[in-house]
This record gives sequence, C-alpha cells and structure tokens, in this order.
Amino acid sequence: MKIQISGKDTQKAIVFDSGTLISFSMNGTTDLIEKLKGIFKGKFLITSEVKKEVIDTPLRIKKFELEALKIKQLLDDKVLEMPSSLGIADPEITIKTNEILNMANSFFIGNGREIHLLDSGESSCLALSRILTEKRIKNILAVDERTTRMIVEKHENLKEFLEKKLHVKIKINHDSLKFFHGFKIVRSAELAYVAYKKGLVKIRNENVLDALLYAMKFKGAAISGEEIEEMKRLK
Repeated sequence: MKIQISGKDTQKAIVFDSGTLISFSMNGTTDLIEKLKGIFKGKFLITSEVKKEVIDTPLRIKKFELEALKIKQLLDDKVLEMPSSLGIADPEITIKTNEILNMANSFFIGNGREIHLLDSGESSCLALSRILTEKRIKNILAVDERTTRMIVEKHENLKEFLEKKLHVKIKINHDSLKFFHGFKIVRSAELAYVAYKKGLVKIRNENVLDALLYAMKFKGAAISGEEIEEMKRLK
C-alpha cells in the first residue's frame, strides 16, 4: 500500500464520500482531516450531494446534529471545499453523475433485471473524480463504501458476492465495465494510517495505531481485520 499525501503540486485533490467523513466524525478525529490537508498541498473536495448527506440533512436530526456540525466546521474553515473552488459547476457534475448512475445500475443483470448498486452520493464522487481527471487534475477518492470500491477494483468478487446473496446467476454488462477503469480509491482507515505515519496523531501509546484502525473499521470502513494487521506490520 502506497498513499502519496505530501507534495508540491497544487493541482491535485482528494474527493471525499459521505462514509469516510462520517467515520472520522463519529470517532472524534476530524482534526486529522485538517492536519492531513495541511501536508497535502491540494484540495479536499465534497460534492453537493455529499454535503446534503453529511451536513444539510443530519443538521435537522438531533441524533446526528453534532457529527454534522463537526463536518460543517471543516467546510466553514475551507479544509473541505466545494468543486466550484476549481471552477467546476454543479450542473456539470449532475450530468456526469446521471451517466455514472445509469452505467453502475446496469453493470450487473440477474434474472433479466438490472441490479441497483449505487446511489447519487457515491456516484457524484465518481463523477467529480472523472471530471478532475479530464481536466488533468490528479485525484483520489476517499470512499469507505464496499460496493463502490468493488465496482472499481474487484468487480468479479462483487459479482460472486451478489450471486450468493441474491441466489441468481449474474451477467456482466461489459460496456459498463470499461467505464469504471482508472479510478483510485483510499479508505478512512488508510488515511488514518497516513496520519499516524506522518506524526499527526498526538496520543502517545504503543496501541494507538491498532485502536485508530479498528475504530475506523467499527464505524463503517470496509476493511478486514487481516488488512488491519497487515497495515500494522508496515509501521
């Protein structure tokens, strides 16, 4: 695993999906996002769809209000920014989001029916990533959601998983398959690992990396215990 965070090139970005931000917020570690931004020397971006999911809607729900306020503070402080900061307008993202939704949700066909895989939030992140790439802005997606990652990285594993879950034989739409090549993805646990390696975690204890990675896992990061143990061995 190699994640490049620091560097001089300002034309680069990390696009954050909702789940990754929620993992940091629920673990009380949003300060690590701010510290990572300080060494990244690029943009930390969220789409309008993600903003709705992590700020606008939960601010109206008492159970989730505090987490939403933590993330809103990152946006107010310009740690997180909207795509407009790079001259990318919402209508452009919406067009690409709808294209990705159509592609993703026709990716697998079972019993003659298309299988729904993605919703608008994660699709908007993929859309923004594709737009950034087209503009030659280096970028990576911060996504904890397993299905999105598997579409991009391990579609055969996703096919096998869905066949077992749905008890149907699934066919792959290969036209859709080609569309999802080229995306780069990192999880909240991997960002937390980078924060640890860069000395951004101020808790001084030999077990802090273990605690940090498992906290991310238990708050939604799609990472196995085996992967965590492998990451710990890299320290």
